[in-house]
Amino acid sequence: MPLNHYDAIIIGAGISGISAAYHFQTQCPGKSYKVLERRAKIGGTWDLFNYPGIRSDSDMYTFGFSFRPWNDDSAIAEKGKILDYLGDTAAEYGIDEHIDFGVHIKRAAWSSEHARWELYTDASDSVSAYSCSHIFMCVGYYNYDQGYSPEFAGSEQFKGELIHPQFWPENTDYTNKNVVIVGSGATAVTLLPSMAKDAKLVTMLQRSPTYLGAKPAIDPFANKLAKWFGRQAARWWFIMVQMFIYNYCKLFPERAKKAIVGDIKEILGDKFEAKHFTPKYNPWDQRVCLCPDADFFEAIKADKARVVTDTIDCFTENGIKLVSGTELPADIIVTATGLDMLFMGGIDVEVDGAAVNPAKLYVYKGLMCSEIPNLYLATGYTNASWTLKVDLTNKYACRVINYMEKHGYKYCVPQSTSDIVAAPLLDLNSGYIKRGEDRFPKQATTAPWKMNQNYILDNLALRFSAVSNESLIFHN
Repeated sequence: MPLNHYDAIIIGAGISGISAAYHFQTQCPGKSYKVLERRAKIGGTWDLFNYPGIRSDSDMYTFGFSFRPWNDDSAIAEKGKILDYLGDTAAEYGIDEHIDFGVHIKRAAWSSEHARWELYTDASDSVSAYSCSHIFMCVGYYNYDQGYSPEFAGSEQFKGELIHPQFWPENTDYTNKNVVIVGSGATAVTLLPSMAKDAKLVTMLQRSPTYLGAKPAIDPFANKLAKWFGRQAARWWFIMVQMFIYNYCKLFPERAKKAIVGDIKEILGDKFEAKHFTPKYNPWDQRVCLCPDADFFEAIKADKARVVTDTIDCFTENGIKLVSGTELPADIIVTATGLDMLFMGGIDVEVDGAAVNPAKLYVYKGLMCSEIPNLYLATGYTNASWTLKVDLTNKYACRVINYMEKHGYKYCVPQSTSDIVAAPLLDLNSGYIKRGEDRFPKQATTAPWKMNQNYILDNLALRFSAVSNESLIFHN
């Protein structure tokens, strides 16, 4: 056994990892744990991305932790405030003292004989760097080493700067330059108003529109609730509003579509063109992109930005030629084309010497994988803030660990049956999710393998349901 043995190891020191550390040290007092982070600082996603204007795409009242409510008037926060919040949380609860930085785990091997995990920083190494009884896998769901970059004909001809937002060059100067952003997701919608402040013209080039919603960065009603009844009251306000909007969109998609597009038309006035803002799919088949204080639309109204809906024919020396024949001049092209999905950070997982194929697994109660012992996933919501679900699943994982301790069990394994009906793990039709779907586990259409996407149902089920059931097999 390696000298670095712990009761639990948390892989990843982003928002999910900090949540796991807090709940583990609170609910499993006396047990040892270590947080392993491959980067040099905490923050995960928020430390990785550095593109202009980067901010939360969910309100911070629900994106923040349940145990340490967001305490700023701004519901939508920029990167700096989020990193400060994460750092302050880690320091306040002593979590920062448990973190090893610069540790990139590449292989995790489980031994049923010894009831423990061995973790390796080199996938081919035979000497483990750490071992533990339980793993909290808090590494997110995409590739930190590369984004999704489709091949564009003629891209080698382009004489300007070609940038992917995941790897934004420091000190990039776009002052008085023509910028073309390829893509229409949350990253593009964030980049456009930020770059438009200094650029000559920012063009967002999209193949098809995305649903966009404007709301105040500072929510006056939520702040009044926080003042009168405390921050948890404001948090529950956002939870209930999110749930109402999501369910309304699902129940009445045509009404919701008309309302969303109507709001944009009212903001843009004579600059509104329906083809740029009327998606072919229904609201919340993909995430709705947030525009705090309508900044995206204000940039268009000020003639500092525009939206073009067309298909790329090829890159040219001076920009992008479209299938329609139009050429978009560009000094800088930003390929906001999305993420590359990667399960468990690309860590190779073995159980008793056999390699695990994630695509053949099912996810139990949104936090454990069939056939893998004592491993707990950080899987958040697609229709609400990620942290809402992660806080619940981390607490439930601690319930499972304490149950095993009480009854003398060494490990537990979710066991799926042959009659369950498979469904995609993430229930969105976004391009980046569809591209990686076949590399991820599945959920099912029935409990306990179905993910509710409903905070109230999950709160009740994960807090009060029995730990022991026929789908979770315990071993001593």
